Amino acid sequence: MTQQRPLSLITGASSGIGAEFARQLAAMGHDLVLTARRTERLQTLADELRTRHGIEVTVLPHDLADPAAPAWLQATLQQRGLQVDWLVNNAGYGVPGTFDASDWPTHAAFLQVLLTAPTELAWRLLPDMRRRGHGRIINVSSLAGHVPAPAGHTLYAATKAYLIKFSQALALENRARGIHVCALCPGFTWSEFHDVTQTRDKMNTLPAFMWLTAEQVVRQGIAAVERGDAVYVPGRVNRFIKSLVQLIPDHLALWLSARQSKRYRNTEL
Repeated sequence: MTQQRPLSLITGASSGIGAEFARQLAAMGHDLVLTARRTERLQTLADELRTRHGIEVTVLPHDLADPAAPAWLQATLQQRGLQVDWLVNNAGYGVPGTFDASDWPTHAAFLQVLLTAPTELAWRLLPDMRRRGHGRIINVSSLAGHVPAPAGHTLYAATKAYLIKFSQALALENRARGIHVCALCPGFTWSEFHDVTQTRDKMNTLPAFMWLTAEQVVRQGIAAVERGDAVYVPGRVNRFIKSLVQLIPDHLALWLSARQSKRYRNTEL
């Protein structure tokens, strides 16, 4: 089977930023492979994009908390003769409460989804990109990876900081091969993320200027990876926050983080 269009694999594609990546890449003429846990949502999105853009959409439902998921995805793509040109590592969620409030299997599954799976998918798909001399990898990180970590949702910022450093190294290693790697680091984005983490009431108290839409985040992220930016923070307010915490002393940045995080982190579970 010969691919006529670029093919993008998007994880966590059933909603939010992942679904928006699917819509914008489909509008650019990409065929898609969509993966997430919620099969019905993936199928609905796939039907929408096939009808609207006349592209091929492959739906491969799977839970990335399963350590076998990346190898299964790679094997399935190979069986179908599909070569990935764009990898969007977007799947993610938060674990509310303090570190000791959840059992270890909960944390282990979180690390598998947000840290191990994106790393392994890049490792598995990168060799074909290098052989073809072209590829794009977007690791959806967060502004949280740039600022002092607050109390609550303990592992979230840590995994996002990892994705930033991982993306920087991967970008430098592969730029000469025609492969661009970008850590996309959005701040507060309108999606169901905060409903899942049970922080919607707190988030609704934040001012409107703090928020971006998924459409804005994805549009800027696609432009950033095409430019060859290894790290990109969408939104002027978010870039100001990133710059501010880099300029002030660490103890002051941590104090500010502790004070402000009560507005958007849940430490009561």
